[in-house]
Amino acid sequence: MSAAKAFKGDPSLHNPEDLLLSSLMSCHMMSYLYVCGLHQINVLTYNDNATGTLETDEKGSGRFVEVHLHPVVTIDNPAQKDLANALHQKANELCFIANSCNFKVLHTATCNVG
Repeated sequence: MSAAKAFKGDPSLHNPEDLLLSSLMSCHMMSYLYVCGLHQINVLTYNDNATGTLETDEKGSGRFVEVHLHPVVTIDNPAQKDLANALHQKANELCFIANSCNFKVLHTATCNVG
């Protein structure tokens, strides 16, 4: 563990902010796979690369103001593509971590058929 690079930390090590993003991505993925299972959508691959916006104040403290998830999903049935995209909203509503945050957790999903 280290501080973020902006705070003179070691960029080769994880920092708490990275871990928060990782928690949000993981929780969204698990919620998404759950709702896909309820709708018999076979997810072949799932990748994400979240980004977060931080703000700092004059005292040196800071907070996340927004996190944006960018899931890229591959499913096997082209007829389910629209539903697969729509289920990200349901996954966001179910995600325990997102529901625990005091900032927006947004998502822009891409669904491919493989």
